[in-house]
Amino acid sequence: MSVTVSGFEWRHVPLRLDVERWATRRVRKKILAVVHTVTAGQRLLDAVQLLAGDPRLQVIFTVAPDVFGHGVDAFLEGTRALVLPWAQAVNIPFDLALAASHGSLHELHAPVIVLPHGVGHNKVVSSPTGGAAPAAGPAERGVYGLSRQRLVRDGAVIPAAIVLSHAEELARLGRECPEAVPVAHVVGDPCYDRIRASMPSRALYRQALRTGARQELLLACSTWGPQSLLGEEWELLERLAADLPREEYSIALMLHPNVWNAHGEWQIKSWLTRLGRAGVQVISQYSDWCGAVVASDIIVGDHGSAALYGTMTGARVLTTGSAKAELDPGSPMAELRSFAPRLRADRPLRRQLRAPAAAARPELYARVAARLTSEPGRFARRMRSLIYRTLRLRAPAARLVQETASQPVTLDFRVPGGAET
Repeated sequence: MSVTVSGFEWRHVPLRLDVERWATRRVRKKILAVVHTVTAGQRLLDAVQLLAGDPRLQVIFTVAPDVFGHGVDAFLEGTRALVLPWAQAVNIPFDLALAASHGSLHELHAPVIVLPHGVGHNKVVSSPTGGAAPAAGPAERGVYGLSRQRLVRDGAVIPAAIVLSHAEELARLGRECPEAVPVAHVVGDPCYDRIRASMPSRALYRQALRTGARQELLLACSTWGPQSLLGEEWELLERLAADLPREEYSIALMLHPNVWNAHGEWQIKSWLTRLGRAGVQVISQYSDWCGAVVASDIIVGDHGSAALYGTMTGARVLTTGSAKAELDPGSPMAELRSFAPRLRADRPLRRQLRAPAAAARPELYARVAARLTSEPGRFARRMRSLIYRTLRLRAPAARLVQETASQPVTLDFRVPGGAET
């Protein structure tokens, strides 16, 4: 059986409206994981894995309409999960839905917990697109994930619970959408916790990225869109590959999944072939990127999340990408970009990377890192507690163990097709 959803043909295990007739085990609660994009799906796995070992629960995945939905097919294929077509998911009641984006959530018949799909809430955006549910009235601009346009429909708050990483975000939510504050929960940040737990294994991640003991690992990170590193500063990537001596530097490039999904994996590999053959390691969009952040000595980032996470590892963080990126002035990203040195392609790169300013004033980086979560190390416990309270079930007594990051997976440009290694 195959089903076409959002232009893609799905060949996962088919689910029917009468699936419970044929179930081997009767479960007490059914949970729907709503995947809009690969990025959102990766964040949802951080939540649903907290339910492992509980035979009372059944988790089913679905794909919500989204302009960046390309690539979700392959992502879910790798999970080996049951996937329910969206057209059926919106007609079946569930005991809980989990999402890490906002589009079309009002169509579901379930209480919805919404997680952020990145670090905090940094971007300012216009009224929703890609299947999101706008509030009544003219289009306005607001902070993505906190704005009323995405959280309210017909005068009612859509999510049953909104997950925040830091207590200060409650005040920001109160300014953007005060009626949503009662359903907001400060839970923490899973990537922060995974990076922190992975720091003792830094040497293993450096080895996976083929970085020698005398080399510094430079991680170049690009978010998506025309104001990103990849969109505006291709020359900088070429200069990094050409100018930095290999005996001193190992270079890795990490792209936001939306970059891969907007252009297609074949095209991205084609564009990056020359860089790959010059020694730049390109991290797979399906890889756990946290290990690469842990391994890095230098992070060159635009307004994407990776540079923010770099503030907690001791890496030297430099900025790039457009200075006109639309950020909330009160966000951690805006603060980071206000003082972090900017890497310029028209100046000697090695000198900039070694300049005292690149590593100066560590207290400023520590201040930004402290804004990433106000619940360090507690995401798993607090998120599981929130899920079970919403389900009205007692959580298992088993103690949660903080997982460390998997080793980074890179693309191999030495063989036809750019296979992963």
